[in-house]
Amino acid sequence: MPDQAAVERIVPVILCGGSGTRLWPVSRKSFPKQFWPLISNASMLAETALRAAGPGFTAPIVIANQEHRFVVAEQLRDAGLQEPQILLEPVGRNSAPAIAAAALLAAEANPHAVLWIMAADAAIQDLPALHKALGAAAQAAQAGHIVMFGMQPTAPETGYGYISQGAPLDALSGVYRLDRFIEKPDTTRAGAMLEEGGYLWNSGMFVFRADVILEEMQTLAPDVLAAVRAAMAARKTDLDFIRLDAPAFSAAPDISIDYAIAEKTQKAAVVPAALGWSDVGSWSAL
Repeated sequence: MPDQAAVERIVPVILCGGSGTRLWPVSRKSFPKQFWPLISNASMLAETALRAAGPGFTAPIVIANQEHRFVVAEQLRDAGLQEPQILLEPVGRNSAPAIAAAALLAAEANPHAVLWIMAADAAIQDLPALHKALGAAAQAAQAGHIVMFGMQPTAPETGYGYISQGAPLDALSGVYRLDRFIEKPDTTRAGAMLEEGGYLWNSGMFVFRADVILEEMQTLAPDVLAAVRAAMAARKTDLDFIRLDAPAFSAAPDISIDYAIAEKTQKAAVVPAALGWSDVGSWSAL
């Protein structure tokens, strides 16, 4: 768990809207891979949520497709998660609008809340190393950085995007500037980067303050933020669910947080980590 003396309780944000169709026929649109126990006896959603459970964390915010609302609620309840906030997307609009909705919701309680963004369907083997990296990332986030986790590559993997690690950030142990993103390489390029060093797999995990990501969205992706603000303003509460307004949310651009913010911001930083991580994006990865 993160050092509570160094940072207030972290808000886990779990992106649960993917369909994982590369793992067909087990993972499919009606019941995607995050709801299956692919790694252990628990579902991948439950495993993800339990990585961020305990005194260092608030209850999670989970963003899910409205068709999956009951299985999400049931799996979180079975995992012992208390009072999660479940945001329902009326349509899929990729990660940038989903994260904007979570940041707006968290900011209502605490504008300076530190958010930890995770996909619901990734595997991580080394939890102590994860929480150590999270502690470093949370301190950098408090200082105003948008922090990504870069996984130390173990093979010339062509299925992941890469991050070029820059110079260390002053007074922030274990945190570095993020120089640039590299699209998924071919085998030759991946092998050359692995041999050269200084390149990390892009895990898709982020840590940042709610107000910082919202300010960057206002500058770099104002159309995303405007649509999601409208969807949040007209949201409805239904049982344990928060339903985003369908017409407003449908107007949001379909864009990832990488393209909308991470590749453009001047506040990007990276925490390198070796966690035994995989996005379990294919049968070979599994």
